[in-house]
Amino acid sequence: MEVAQHIAALRRDGEGLADAVERAGLDAAVPTCPGWSVRDLVRHVGGVHRWATGYVAEQRTEMWDADLDEIVGAWPQDAELLQWFREGHAALAAALDDADPALVCWTFLTAPSPLAMWARRQAHETAIHRVDAERAAGVTPSFPPDFAADGIDELLTCFITRRGSRLRSEPAVTLRVRCEPAGGDWLVHIGADGVQTAPGSDGDADCEVRGAASHLYLTLWNRQPPDDLAVSGDANELALFLDRVRIRWS
Repeated sequence: MEVAQHIAALRRDGEGLADAVERAGLDAAVPTCPGWSVRDLVRHVGGVHRWATGYVAEQRTEMWDADLDEIVGAWPQDAELLQWFREGHAALAAALDDADPALVCWTFLTAPSPLAMWARRQAHETAIHRVDAERAAGVTPSFPPDFAADGIDELLTCFITRRGSRLRSEPAVTLRVRCEPAGGDWLVHIGADGVQTAPGSDGDADCEVRGAASHLYLTLWNRQPPDDLAVSGDANELALFLDRVRIRWS
């Protein structure tokens, strides 16, 4: 996906998140983020949007040594919270839209450029938290296949391959993830020292999990159980992945 497509998705899912918040109410529990209310969710995403905007708009080249309380300054009262969220969401989308394609700033995931990283990361940050708001509102979420496949790719090639990932296995195993009927295909090699992910067109796997891109996206990002997926081979490898890759609040 291109930067402009990620920004369009960010706009779409931010609006969807706000709509779900209005339906659920701020006091509703968020089933996919145990212990959180919708209020906590809105504060978190609104703060993250402002954090990301700081890197893009201010061209920060070093990691921002501040927590969300410091970045936000003063949290809004309940009556202003949703409007505050909408303003931060719009400011982030505008900052990404207005950014020079040659933007130089701090990043934390592999990407073709800093602008591409921030647009992609914030698109999926917002999409996954839209799911949280929709679950709180009793809405069943879904995503376009190309966007869902892109989110799977970000998780498998960028997140779980980082040094701090908890996903390890001794002996090493290989998990194959395949979107059907057509789409992404990844081989995830899980060893004692970390994870390596490669295109899955060639190579054998100990376990293969396949399904519609939207179902895979939601399952691998811990937003629904794997009931809608087909699993062949050693299902313990998928269980290992889902146990160790617990991305819930970021």
